[in-house]
Amino acid sequence: MIVAVSDLREGRSGQLVDVRGRGSHRRRLLEMGFLPGTVVRLVRRLAPEGVLEVELRDTRVSLRIAEADVLVVETVA
Repeated sequence: MIVAVSDLREGRSGQLVDVRGRGSHRRRLLEMGFLPGTVVRLVRRLAPEGVLEVELRDTRVSLRIAEADVLVVETVA
């Protein structure tokens, strides 16, 4: 199933298939390692702050929900 990283449940993973942002926003995500083919796992949601903690390549990164909305993954069973 194809979903945005922000739509994953905590603990679920997906393989990144697209970064839909534009300009410097997209470039920043790519420089952080969000490259197609990378497995991304949603670690936890910090609801009041609107922040997600995700893990990729043994590194944890905090993203705003708007940033995670442009990261499209195919869920891993």
